Amino acid sequence: MLPSTFSRWIRTRNDSCIGKQHSQARKINDGMSRYPPDRRQKEVRNSAISGACAGLVSSVVTCPLDVIKTRLQVRPETSASGSIKHGGFDNVTTVIRKIWTEDGLRGFYRGLGPTVIGYLPTWAIYFCVYDAGKNFFGEHTALSNMHPFATHIASAMLAGATSTTCTSPMWVVKTRTMLQTASVPKHERYRHTFDAFVKIYQSEGMMAFYKGLLPSLLGVFHVVVQFPLYEHFKSMTPEFKRGDALSPGSILLCSGGSKMLASIATYPHEVLRTRLQMVPTYTTHNGVVMRQYSGFIQTFASILRYEGILGFYRGMGVNLVRTVPNSGLTILTYEVIMHYFATHSI
Repeated sequence: MLPSTFSRWIRTRNDSCIGKQHSQARKINDGMSRYPPDRRQKEVRNSAISGACAGLVSSVVTCPLDVIKTRLQVRPETSASGSIKHGGFDNVTTVIRKIWTEDGLRGFYRGLGPTVIGYLPTWAIYFCVYDAGKNFFGEHTALSNMHPFATHIASAMLAGATSTTCTSPMWVVKTRTMLQTASVPKHERYRHTFDAFVKIYQSEGMMAFYKGLLPSLLGVFHVVVQFPLYEHFKSMTPEFKRGDALSPGSILLCSGGSKMLASIATYPHEVLRTRLQMVPTYTTHNGVVMRQYSGFIQTFASILRYEGILGFYRGMGVNLVRTVPNSGLTILTYEVIMHYFATHSI
């Protein structure tokens, strides 16, 4: 059986008695405080390695869907004069056809390089900070005494904010690369990941690598939705009711379902982030040339004005199709590798 290391995120049952919940939380914290330092260091190291491998597997498998989703989020139709027609976006079939016609199979893996390079440190940092944060909040604060969920949610938000900030440059490069098509002039194309870094820095400076960071940070709040749902779904499984570890199938169902619902609730931040990270485009208004998306508030107002509420959900269907296997593969891979480390005393 798999030891549910990742599913220990929220170690509590849906007890109706608040006192029982708090008692259970104190037991968790007592257990954490008894861990010797060398064991903690080993768990943090194993979490980082397992998280990096999990991110690698999921990013490779779901890359084509990520490319399609990104194109749907930002690709407007243009008029004959080349000006942008707000609200005119390609549908899924058109995007797939254009990618295949312009770039072939390779087009569905544009941005795979920066995605892999980005996911490795992202998940490594995430799981490392998550486990360290869980120990810190459990030992040095009374946070979990407020509610058993509190320590895990706070740790996950800290981990998400840390990994997002540290790896922001890679996600800007990834977005730019995925949006690049064969129609881009040859001298402006990114030949590879390092070339993209150089060209972005030369044309826009260092701050370009942190465009879209604010909506990305807002996205960490999805754990407030995902974690309680994950634990609720887990408590409904036969394995949990018997006191056994969850099977791989149950992990996939619980993680995929909770991730899907959390993604629907927090999806608008992805559209805002992608619009801010794309190559700058300019429009003319009353004879004045202005950047189409110049900041978080301006981008939000522009989407709301020209596209309405639905504009914040462009590409959500494809994202949901991508999210479920992505989340399931990430958690399953993480659990399997952590199980290997535990059984081999690594």
